[in-house]
Amino acid sequence: MKWASCDCCGKEFRRKKSQLKLAVKHYCSIACAEQGRRKGKMVECFGCKELVYKSLKDLKRSVSKKYFCSKACANIWLGIQQRAENSPNWAGGKSSYKNMLKRTDIKKSCILCKRNDSRFLCVHHIDKNRENNRIKNLVWLCRNCHFLIHNYRNEMYQFLEKIKNDRC
Repeated sequence: MKWASCDCCGKEFRRKKSQLKLAVKHYCSIACAEQGRRKGKMVECFGCKELVYKSLKDLKRSVSKKYFCSKACANIWLGIQQRAENSPNWAGGKSSYKNMLKRTDIKKSCILCKRNDSRFLCVHHIDKNRENNRIKNLVWLCRNCHFLIHNYRNEMYQFLEKIKNDRC
């Protein structure tokens, strides 16, 4: 048995002569061997400034060259960046139609399911034209019903019938 030093941590350990001849690199433990196989590098998280390991694959794939320690950290940073004019949904500040509908005497509840919890209510444009912000074109819908109307034809037809009957 001969003494060898670990190529990762520098610790001295004993190895057989045959093992020293066969191996190019020598590691004292499995943890050091895993550390030695890594080809990537440690980078600073763009959000929280914590050091995090990124593989070569991750380093090459990144278009923005901004690296994050987790999805949560990336989402927090992205949420801060995409506000107002920087948001992909920004419509030039023309989102006051909800406030317009709040100021009317129209009951603040979903027109379909009658849910009245303001946390779940949103405003729907009947003609689906976001530029048409007349009060007659706006109705309250809960998020669930709003999704159904936009994605399922049967629900949309039922909604239009309901609107037609209520307005007559």
